[in-house]
Amino acid sequence: MTEILNTEAKATAERWVEENLPRLSEWHTHIWRLAEPAWREYQSAEWYVERLRAEGFEVEAGSAGMPTAFAAEWSNGDGPTLLTYAEYDAVPANSQEASTERKPIEGVSEHAPGHTDPHSVLGISTLAGLLATKHAMEQHGITGTLKYTGEPAEKMHGSKVVHGLRGYYDNVDAIVSFHPFYMLPLCNTARWDTQCGAYYSKVYTFICDEPETWQLSANPNSPIPASHSAARAPGANVALMQMYTASRVMHDAMLPSVGGWSLSDAILTDGQATADNLPARTARIQYSWRTPNIEMAEHVLAVLDRNAEHAAAMAHARIEETWIARSRPGRTNHVMAEVLFSNLERVGAPQYGDEAISIAQEIQRNLGIEPMEKPFLTETEQLITPQEAERLLREEMPAWQRNWTSDDYVEMTHYAPTVRFYVSRPALKPAPGRGAYPAWVMNALGGIPETIDPTIDVTGKTIAGTFIDLLTKPELVSAAKEEFDRRVAEEPMPALLDPSFEPPIDLPWPDYRHDGGKRVW
Repeated sequence: MTEILNTEAKATAERWVEENLPRLSEWHTHIWRLAEPAWREYQSAEWYVERLRAEGFEVEAGSAGMPTAFAAEWSNGDGPTLLTYAEYDAVPANSQEASTERKPIEGVSEHAPGHTDPHSVLGISTLAGLLATKHAMEQHGITGTLKYTGEPAEKMHGSKVVHGLRGYYDNVDAIVSFHPFYMLPLCNTARWDTQCGAYYSKVYTFICDEPETWQLSANPNSPIPASHSAARAPGANVALMQMYTASRVMHDAMLPSVGGWSLSDAILTDGQATADNLPARTARIQYSWRTPNIEMAEHVLAVLDRNAEHAAAMAHARIEETWIARSRPGRTNHVMAEVLFSNLERVGAPQYGDEAISIAQEIQRNLGIEPMEKPFLTETEQLITPQEAERLLREEMPAWQRNWTSDDYVEMTHYAPTVRFYVSRPALKPAPGRGAYPAWVMNALGGIPETIDPTIDVTGKTIAGTFIDLLTKPELVSAAKEEFDRRVAEEPMPALLDPSFEPPIDLPWPDYRHDGGKRVW
């Protein structure tokens, strides 16, 4: 009886996705065109909150003190509590129209944000799975609770660590984490043993708030603290440049040259333009680093902290430090991976039809490439088992390394059994001798309905099938929880930030301004 209910409910959910795909596609286009950057996704978050309330969910807007986050819940009685989530932040300087040629979204600068991953389809695809599951639960009398969180600023690992610290993932029985594929062999599969690693991000703010004390004897007869003819404090900009150059030079001394680690920097602007000769009072630089483990991340932290301390001292400034994120490596759950992949097998990989092929061929033609009969990357229309993907991934890694790249889903894996899976986004085959396509090509393919809708279709059905299995087969939830508890006991890994940690929403992140109702950058 349970198996019949399970099969019928999955068929109901799959029909819901198919029947609502035109509507889902319109929703995706809306979020994709909003293209709001991290911590500033006001319109995107508002859209999700309104949509979920219209679908019968109770929604907390601005959850955990984050204005562009939310937490939604719907219950159909006693049963497992399952969670998935939306992301919707875009990346500055990547604006791209849904077009076969390079051009920004109409009405904004080319330096405005765009969806590169694209997080727009991440959110709408998981929403499809959520709503399809809800529909099947209502139609077939399946009990349980669905939770759905809005996770802003993923590019900064921004919200999941905060939601976790504030208890939003507590009492959840299982979590499904989705991302459009971004690297082979992780395409149309689930992660097995190798999860994402540690990620740290920190802003160092240099403040020169007493420049008059730099050299008190420079001009003792002048009532002006920094007269035009006197020596003056180097100031915050000098501290920033000392930090920047020293840390760049020391890259190779921080970590091994293998293992997939990275250290990135970004200078945040605070309106320093001036025509006077006063020293800059404030300068900020953000460092973000991805490492296979916490020990390596802490090594980089020690070097950066030391560099910052000495840079500030050299430039007659003081320093303030602000954590942006501090994420632990992820925990594996084989039970969840097997349940998810069995449903992905049931649905099958995305397939690109004649219209999508014509669009891809036009892009190739516009780039001076001979159009291919089958222009899409072969792997995007194929499944690969989690075990085989794991084997291929391990071939690219040193034997000692357990984790690869970073993504903030890892924080969720420390609160409940979690599966991380990937469905293909459209990507083109490389032309012989041409190398990679320009970045705008994948950005554009992520916004063209004919090429991106198959991702929504497959992902929505896969999540719904996975949720229905977990709701109707309690032994799966028990097995996943048993594995989760065992792994936690074998390797305790407490949170890296204090529960009182506040999200860094007030720093001068890239933002839109509104001019007479028109979006400009």
